[in-house]
Amino acid sequence: MTARLADIAAQAGVSEATVSRVLNGKPGVATATRESVLAALDVLGYERPVRLRRRSAGLVGLITPELENPIFPALAQVIGQALTRQGYTPVLATQTPGGSTEDELTEMLVDRGVSGIIFVSGLHADTSADMGRYEQLRAQGVPFVLVDGFSPVVKAPFISPDDRAAMRLAVTHLVSLGHRRIGLAVGPKRFVPVLRKIEGFRATMREQLGLAPDEIEELVQHSLYTLEGGQAATTALIGRGCTAVVCASDMMALGAIRAARQLGREVPRDVSVVGFDDSPLIAFTDPPLTTIRKPVPSMGQAAVRTLLEEIGGTPAPQSEFVFMPELVVRGSTASGPVPGPLGNFPEDNGRK
Repeated sequence: MTARLADIAAQAGVSEATVSRVLNGKPGVATATRESVLAALDVLGYERPVRLRRRSAGLVGLITPELENPIFPALAQVIGQALTRQGYTPVLATQTPGGSTEDELTEMLVDRGVSGIIFVSGLHADTSADMGRYEQLRAQGVPFVLVDGFSPVVKAPFISPDDRAAMRLAVTHLVSLGHRRIGLAVGPKRFVPVLRKIEGFRATMREQLGLAPDEIEELVQHSLYTLEGGQAATTALIGRGCTAVVCASDMMALGAIRAARQLGREVPRDVSVVGFDDSPLIAFTDPPLTTIRKPVPSMGQAAVRTLLEEIGGTPAPQSEFVFMPELVVRGSTASGPVPGPLGNFPEDNGRK
């Protein structure tokens, strides 16, 4: 107990005596200090005493795709923790192949009287889907926020990473290493994040390497957002002479590494691979994966903050909030082939 008090006191920046007074419900502690101690309990993973637990402010639904891709559990954890800190109870509803659809999960959550819903990578990201379902939800008076995807016809707050900037970071990194034949492995083209990644890839390949549109199109391969999808796409891209592949997810990047090895290539000596997400444990792959870090903590917290503003009657602007990704360089990228004397490429035009 003494060790626990010391831990909480250190985390909250107060004395052990103050921690003891808060835990025992004694008076004489400032509100801000009391909140600091309770926050320290939450951060350190200790249960609050029953009398100090917040009454639930209600249920909030969180609808995600399958949880096989580790980026979705990571985002769900951030959102769930942020909701809990605000006194809400998160209800995770996951779509699985052959299981409940997004519409069915939404209906189930509404029937249970949720205060609001956060959709992650849902039908709002699919350009072929009917967006009328979201207008119907709004007509029912249910606040909601949409993460990872955008539709101009839906009047709601959107939370997105900057997919175009992500491709700029990845391609610029690979060009700086000497790669000129860079492929892009992405998901089905009907999804908004895919279209945006392609836009960023095209623009950067044109600016950095001066490639014509038809040359760039040959370097884009659509597949599934899975390890097998990444493997299939990368096999095709290596067959077209690519020495580097940018993948639309870390799972696809793991498939890219497998494809390279099955073709007798080494990563990164023969083929460089860049992922997207910086999923948990991805730094410990063989080789450790160079990837674009999706700003999961800030996106998750923003989604919760925006939803609670909607619930509280002070809605955020019905527009898109875009968060910058970050390049994390590890061991899956290295120098590309060096044609010409001293590694000078004619198309460099003096740029280095």
